[in-house]
Amino acid sequence: MNENIAFLFPGQGSQYVGMGKSLYDNIDECKEIFDMGDEILNMPMKEMIFNGNEDDLKRTKYSQPAILLTSLASAKAVELRGISAKYTLGLSLGEYGALVDSGVISFEDGIKLIKKRAEIMDSAISPEEGSMMAILKLSPEKVEELIKRSSEFGLVEGANYNCPGQTVISGEVKALEASAKIAKELGGRALPLKVSGPFHCSMYKDASYKFYEEVKKAEINDFKKVVYSNVKGAPYKKDDDIKELLRQQIMSPVLFEKSIRDLINKGVDTFIEVGPGKALSGFVKKIDKSVKIYNVCDIDSLESTISSLEL
Repeated sequence: MNENIAFLFPGQGSQYVGMGKSLYDNIDECKEIFDMGDEILNMPMKEMIFNGNEDDLKRTKYSQPAILLTSLASAKAVELRGISAKYTLGLSLGEYGALVDSGVISFEDGIKLIKKRAEIMDSAISPEEGSMMAILKLSPEKVEELIKRSSEFGLVEGANYNCPGQTVISGEVKALEASAKIAKELGGRALPLKVSGPFHCSMYKDASYKFYEEVKKAEINDFKKVVYSNVKGAPYKKDDDIKELLRQQIMSPVLFEKSIRDLINKGVDTFIEVGPGKALSGFVKKIDKSVKIYNVCDIDSLESTISSLEL
């Protein structure tokens, strides 16, 4: 197991039609992951992922299981080539990829939990009630000032602390509209996110307890790798209440930057983003340009990553 490598599992918004198709076509073990996903979910996920339309795939209840299956297939492809990581970290739904990859949650339980999580999150709050917005080019202090001032117009909270110069906020629509104006006043800018709800804020408190009833059914196994908790921004420990932390994760900010800095301090110098998109790779580059960053989601990126790691 490589002690200087960490796998990164992406979150919602990274999906695209056709992702993982070449892995499915060329690697039997990856094909099995997608096939089992269809069976466990009792949904035609392969058809939607490989040949569906973008609008359907964007819906939370489809995008979350689709990204999880693609990410697990990508991680499997890397591991089959002899590259294993001691550390795993996922962004939001990506945390479930990290937990499955490390053996803490079984593949079947992980897929079932993400299906339930996505359904609960999709139905809990309408896009008219709340959403999310990326705040760019502001210091942490100015982001906190923005949140404080915006809160006069409604609920708004920090949701994703991704990297220097990018924090995602979440909350009620009126408060987010005010945030966009305040961001400009403070010298930054705001970018509305194409999501179906105000994820990772206290508006999902009721949904978190509804999801907790599902989490309680899952079996928790021993850790085979070090897995980072989004809520803590630090590794899970043996005495942590993992199920309670997963409940909190739905309504708590994701401390991605804190986790990455902790990994780098532990000697990790190589990050492999396993799954669609390169969003997490971009965050890591902004945190520390000196580390090596790769992404794998198809045969070409797999071969490129393996050949670079072997140099």
